[in-house]
Amino acid sequence: MKIRQFTENDIEEVLELCNSHMEFDTLPEGLLREKLFSDPDYEKDLILTAWENGRLTGFLAGVIRDSEPEKTGYVKLMVVHGQFRRRKTGFKLYKLLEGIYKNRDVKKVRVYDVPFNYFMPGIDPRYTAGISFFETLNFHRFADTANMVVDLTNQDFSTASEERQLAAEGIEIERANYNDREDLFRFIDKNFPSWHYEVSNAFNSSPVSLHIARHHGRIKAFSAHNGNNIGSGWFGPMGTHAELRGKGTGCILLKRCMQDIKDWGLHRSVIPWVGPIRFYSRCVNAVVERVFWRYEKHLL
Repeated sequence: MKIRQFTENDIEEVLELCNSHMEFDTLPEGLLREKLFSDPDYEKDLILTAWENGRLTGFLAGVIRDSEPEKTGYVKLMVVHGQFRRRKTGFKLYKLLEGIYKNRDVKKVRVYDVPFNYFMPGIDPRYTAGISFFETLNFHRFADTANMVVDLTNQDFSTASEERQLAAEGIEIERANYNDREDLFRFIDKNFPSWHYEVSNAFNSSPVSLHIARHHGRIKAFSAHNGNNIGSGWFGPMGTHAELRGKGTGCILLKRCMQDIKDWGLHRSVIPWVGPIRFYSRCVNAVVERVFWRYEKHLL
């Protein structure tokens, strides 16, 4: 077995490996490039490939986040060819990455749930071999999360009447534009700093895939889509200041994003890494589609 750094010339073989051996997911080339090269902390040294007799048998992408309370390394993507599992391919790839992390003073490692730029927010437990692999390496499961899905085809997301009612209270709903960047990021950095990166990405859509609520002229809520897993109909993030909660503002902003995604010609939207399941179910009839187990390992 030979392990070496990934190069851009490996893209086609990595895509073939992923799409042939990830039974429950599809990874288009644009999305793979986003997960690797568009990550704000992309480092080529942390992306590894395994080969046997000129054949790609394993792929592992890592990334380090210094923005966490403690320096954290991630297994961002990992795929091993089905015929080469239980033959140390994944073990050798991971141990090489872990050694790099230890040398870089990384304190813990997590799997897939990478803030800002992630493919999935944990391990789908249907990938049972993956669950077993990481538990064997002394990772422990510390939380669960879920993705919800919205069927866009037979829903009406109009919000005109609700917006008129809020306008009477001094709350104005509108699509964000580039002139709103400074005010919006001031609001986000004060109240929801973890979402700066994804909101920045939403400004790259045309039209801008962000909607905001102003209360007496000041931004107090927002919702975004197309900030991660670009082009796939992913919703989020969104946030509402406490003084506007309970007024229906968040539901209106959510529906505006759903209408955008529907207008793009997509039939469904994914709401990932969900917190308030009841909120999304009530507002847009979202249902839980997938669950994910979150794993971490503390490095000594």
